[in-house]
Order: sequence, then structure tokens, then C-alpha cells
Amino acid sequence: MNNIIVSPSILSADFANLQSEVEILEKNGADWIHVDVMDGHFVPNLTIGAPVVKAIKPHANIPLDVHLMIENPQNYIEDFVKAGSDIITVHYEATGEFTEDIISNIKSHNVLVGLAIKPKTMPQDILKYLLMVDMVLVMTVEPGFGGQSFIEECAEKIPVIRQNAPENLIVQVDGGINEQTAKICKSLGVNSLVAGSYIYNSTDMKEAIKALKS
Repeated sequence: MNNIIVSPSILSADFANLQSEVEILEKNGADWIHVDVMDGHFVPNLTIGAPVVKAIKPHANIPLDVHLMIENPQNYIEDFVKAGSDIITVHYEATGEFTEDIISNIKSHNVLVGLAIKPKTMPQDILKYLLMVDMVLVMTVEPGFGGQSFIEECAEKIPVIRQNAPENLIVQVDGGINEQTAKICKSLGVNSLVAGSYIYNSTDMKEAIKALKS
């Protein structure tokens, strides 16, 4: 697909210099900035919260793509909206009976809403929400840590989602994305790629981002 949105994950960034890290990503062709929020409960890692999103917002001229890997996300939507999130993605596995209410709440703030699924969650579980959300995020690793290997079977969910989704739905993948795995995902219908280690470990960040888009 054309117009691939590349959303580098700052999970791999230098947290002591997030302002410059965000500015460097933007300068090198990033379309969005992917912010991984982890609570140590929903996933086995603890990262950052709304105050950090608020701190980097003034330095980002591109959208902040905030991925909430947290329990009870309904309790924190207001905080992340006020912090300046442009996209808020919640996990289907964390929302339960509140899924529709959370989607409506995010949308009421004129913020784009994404719905993420873990590797063991089937796409059929979320088909009824595809007309309600702006983006579906297919995790191609178990969420929680960067630098993991791409789970190719997870990519098989992409055509199922794409075939049942409105044309303008953004389908994003996150986990083990590099130039090779990006090609697999794009061929199946993805139009947004999250990458951390691949971009930050490259010798030329600009070329790495360009390779994901091509």
C-alpha cells in the first residue's frame, strides 16, 4: 500500500534526552511518534505515563501515537488526552465490557482511537468494533519489551481485519518490524508500522525509516 505511516517507538530512545530524540525522529522522516505506556501489570514492564507525554508534546510537530498497555485504561483516558495525545490505542484484552464506552470517550475528545490485540487474540473478536475505531494495532510480539522477534503467524490476522474494515481504517503492526518483516505486513494490507530497535540500531536512521516506507 502507498502512504505508509512510520511511527518509531521511543521505547528504544535515550530517555534522558527525549526532546532531542523526538526532534531527531521528526527530522529523519518519522510520521508519528509511538509512545509505549506500560504499567507493570498488564505487561511485565514499567515505562512512562502521562507526565512524559505532556513533557514531549511541545517538542513534537507530528502526532503522538500513544499505546496504552495498561489495566483499566478507562481510568486514564482524561490524563492522556490532557497530556496531548493525538492517537490513543487501548488493548481489547484490557477493556472487557468497557470497550465501547472507552472508544466513545476517546472520540469525544477529538482524539483518534486505536484498538490493539495481543498475539493470542483472534481478529474475529474485534470485528464488531471496526466501524467505531480509527486504527487497529496488531501486535506481532508479546507486548512488554522491545527487541523481540517477529511472530509471522500474527500477520495472518491482517487480511481478516482489512477485509472486514472500512477503507479508511489504519491497520498498524508493532513488534519485530524491520525492512523484511515490514514488506510482509505491507503486502497483507498494513499501512502503519511501529519500529524501535530496527530504527535505533541502524547506522542511518533516515534511510531505515525510508526503507520501511518503500
